[in-house]
Amino acid sequence: MKNDQMLAISPMHSTRLTLVNTPHCKSNFISTMASGSNSLMWFRKGLRLHDNPALEYAAKGSKFLYPVFVIDPHYMELDPTAFSPGSSKAGLSRIQFLLECLVDLDLSLSKLGSRLLVLKGDPGEVLTRCWKEWSIGKLCFEYDTEPYYQALDVKVKNHASVAGVEIFSPVSHTLYNPADIINKNGGSPPLTYQSFLKLAGQPSWASTPLSTTISSLPPIGNTGNFAVSGVPTVKELGYEDLNEDERTPFKGGESEALKRLRESIANKEWVANFEKPKGDPSAFMKPATTVLSPYLKFGCLSSRYFYQCIQDIQKSVKKHTSPPVSLLGQLLWRDFFYTVSFGTPNFDQMKGNRICKQIPWKNDDELLAAWRDSRTGFPWIDAIMAQLRKCGWMHHLARHSVACFLTRGDLFVHWEKGRDVFDRLLIDSDWAINNGNWLWLSCSSFFYQYHRIYSPTSFGKKYDPAGNYIRHFLPVLKDMPKEYIYEPWTAPLSVQRKARCIIGLDYPNPVVSHDSASKECRMRLGEAYELNKKLNGRVSEEDLNKLRRKNDNESAIVDSISRKKKQKLIC
Repeated sequence: MKNDQMLAISPMHSTRLTLVNTPHCKSNFISTMASGSNSLMWFRKGLRLHDNPALEYAAKGSKFLYPVFVIDPHYMELDPTAFSPGSSKAGLSRIQFLLECLVDLDLSLSKLGSRLLVLKGDPGEVLTRCWKEWSIGKLCFEYDTEPYYQALDVKVKNHASVAGVEIFSPVSHTLYNPADIINKNGGSPPLTYQSFLKLAGQPSWASTPLSTTISSLPPIGNTGNFAVSGVPTVKELGYEDLNEDERTPFKGGESEALKRLRESIANKEWVANFEKPKGDPSAFMKPATTVLSPYLKFGCLSSRYFYQCIQDIQKSVKKHTSPPVSLLGQLLWRDFFYTVSFGTPNFDQMKGNRICKQIPWKNDDELLAAWRDSRTGFPWIDAIMAQLRKCGWMHHLARHSVACFLTRGDLFVHWEKGRDVFDRLLIDSDWAINNGNWLWLSCSSFFYQYHRIYSPTSFGKKYDPAGNYIRHFLPVLKDMPKEYIYEPWTAPLSVQRKARCIIGLDYPNPVVSHDSASKECRMRLGEAYELNKKLNGRVSEEDLNKLRRKNDNESAIVDSISRKKKQKLIC
């Protein structure tokens, strides 16, 4: 990709305009002659009042301010063909969470004499009509690095330029501007966490207190002929309402985000000693992490404000953990994935992705469905996926377990398939982070020690030997003795009867033998790595198909030998 010249402006210093060379980035600030003294604040992410430079700029010097959220059919239109209730892009839990975020934002705006104006339709068309009918001079919105919004924003900015509308789009969803990091690295994103940290340094804004309160906002002007509504319910959007027992326990909104933040950082010792690998993935009544990821995803919580809160605690204690394992380190991981995704074309797929190993994954829809629907026969894996469907969230080590199992550990199913399931069901699904983690956990990029596999039986047992997590999310196994709870197929029939759970009838047999499946996965990945090395990453579809056929033939021979051995033993 060619280096583009862009107009760059500091989010906190909106009047200083400089011309710089920045790679992989379209303009995030366009200044034109204002056509009116009214402003439009376009909320997308950034669903908050604290540390919201776009909102502050929109309010400054404006006679009227129109806070708008657009119900975009691209994300919100009902899809009855999807495997779970929701739109084509999101499951109902995440849609419900978003609506809760909007209700909370509307309440916060109303306390300042304003309100959230909810409109429906293609955002580009809706906004064009807005600035024509409302005499808008400034359009403000938080910068977004996702490809969909990058393309949309180019159209919006072009139309605004013609109409003489000033655009202010500051970078405030992340700690750093990804384009700046890429520019420092010579035009390409750093591909290791440590190199990212070295380039990033201390954020430029970190030593200055952020604006966390807004005391007043300009009123809303006449909305004219617009069909403006309040925040809709899921039913008003055309969805069936969720039953109480189907609802995620996590409520959306800035108020809830700040409450969770206060509770998380109240224990300074916990914050200072936080180490990501030491969390308990089986803790479901009281999760072992902050569960702030959904609030960061929707921008109900400013990552910059979170960063400063952690920094303040670290300055007040004698000793604390450091990146990558510290709580601060987790925020930096977030920015690392944002930066790499922003600077890598086709980051969300294997083909055409220069940093992704080309691997002949299986496209087995039956195995995928068994994994997705908690029918693999491995209780630890199935319980995690049940938690995902019910809560829209699970611990990061639980995510590691099921992602490894689907891809390089046991089933060898394409990581893109698993990514799509996570993207639909997680309330904190984030384009950059979800894709980055699946690339990592499938050993397609970033991490290449494919021989290191999470056991679907012994890993969970380390944290929860009694299997209480499994009993909670898989009630069919609630009476299985702890000796067999992780491997119920090994329980004698008399034990299964007593537990009222017959394996193969009430709960499925394992879809694979872990020992043989993991060996086969290692073999397949080893050969794929060799092919990538031999062809210097230029692996064609034909090359992958040849290797896939070779692997399948070898597996068939091994299976045939195994069956013959079993027959001899029976005889």
